[in-house]
Amino acid sequence: MTSSATKTAGIQKPFIIPVFIPHAGCPHRCVFCSQEDITRQGGGPYPSEAVRARIDAFLKFKGPGRGEVQVSFYGGNFLGLEPAEILRLLAGADRFVRSGAVDGIRFSTRPDTITPDRLDLLSEFPVAVVELGAQSMDDGVLAEARRGHTAADTRAAVLRLKSRGLSVGLQMMAGLPGDTPEKTCGTAREIADLSPDFVRIYPTLVLKNSLLAAWHRQGRYAPLSLEDAVALVARLHAFFVRKGIPVIRMGLQASESLNDAGTVVAGPYHPAFGHLVYSRQFLSCASKLLENEAAGSSPVVIQVHPRNISRMRGLGNKNIEILKKMFHIDRIAVIPNPAVSMTAVRVNRTGDIYSGPFDK
Repeated sequence: MTSSATKTAGIQKPFIIPVFIPHAGCPHRCVFCSQEDITRQGGGPYPSEAVRARIDAFLKFKGPGRGEVQVSFYGGNFLGLEPAEILRLLAGADRFVRSGAVDGIRFSTRPDTITPDRLDLLSEFPVAVVELGAQSMDDGVLAEARRGHTAADTRAAVLRLKSRGLSVGLQMMAGLPGDTPEKTCGTAREIADLSPDFVRIYPTLVLKNSLLAAWHRQGRYAPLSLEDAVALVARLHAFFVRKGIPVIRMGLQASESLNDAGTVVAGPYHPAFGHLVYSRQFLSCASKLLENEAAGSSPVVIQVHPRNISRMRGLGNKNIEILKKMFHIDRIAVIPNPAVSMTAVRVNRTGDIYSGPFDK
């Protein structure tokens, strides 16, 4: 089994070619699930020619310097498919690996599908990364979300995947039914103890055609507000960064279907959710620095890494306006400085660096 991509997951961003298999292989539907509405695809089958055409189409748009290329099967329970279907889909992607156009294969699946016989199916293919939908490590929350697996299943799955030399990503959700911020942070701690190669964090959304949508109408479920979700995910992100675990996504990927009126019934959806989280962290960092500065309305210059200019400013320059009001500053300039690390902010008057806005 080839696993060259496993050592770079979360370090060098690969070029992902997503092949969506919504709800395929799932034994039942979780309360939050509405994959067809997210992807605008129905359930399988997934003809080999359609898979090939999708991979070919994405390869045409791969620019230089995008790192290795991986075909990824998303949206379903990959190892829950029939063995013949698993092998067929893997073979369809493998032909691109053998041609040199693709470097590896990855997929998402449920923890309870990671069994020795299912893993044996992968042995002849260049599978590099497996993502597990852990969602929570609290058995009560998992039961209320109707996941059909336990936290113990997730722990066992990670050990089995690592024993096969595979890179492991874990997906967790915040704001599930029965969840609390304390339970969510407990999930993060248990996930970190498993030492995954990366993590995705998704705030729970109420999607049309999901059971949560019915519960929301009945007053049985109330999602997190956008403000609360951003604050909670910022805490989770900071925790994982301190642990040295990359967070490769926060919030669902923005799409035309998600942006359509009516797809998201309720909940903390924002097309730039991850940006909101980073902006909150940079605002917190700059605020702590300015608290130590001499009072007064004299201009302030904030220096950040060039890639963090928009994060420091916030959407619509919101962070700058907040800082002006909070500290009674007339003018604040945000300038790029490549010498400032990606996790630091510098304020001009002292030149001090508050190192790591993500670790507090």
